[in-house]
Amino acid sequence: PLAEAEIAARFGLTAEEREQLLPSGKQHVLHNRIHWAKFYMSKAGLLASPARGRFVATEAGLSLLTSGPDRIDVKLLLK
Repeated sequence: PLAEAEIAARFGLTAEEREQLLPSGKQHVLHNRIHWAKFYMSKAGLLASPARGRFVATEAGLSLLTSGPDRIDVKLLLK
């Protein structure tokens, strides 16, 4: 929840956008997208999870951020 609020603020999401649900009506789109981003970045070795609900950038993740990519997407993560 804390990370979601920070991400929503950084992207300038409105309250309506923050509350938007998936077509199933069971999960917020924002929560879902953050979950998948964490999943893919963890599988690519860019994030580590030292404890439940806690994620930190790995050396590889910090290196990627330092390189200043235009975007981080699945194509980049598969490299």
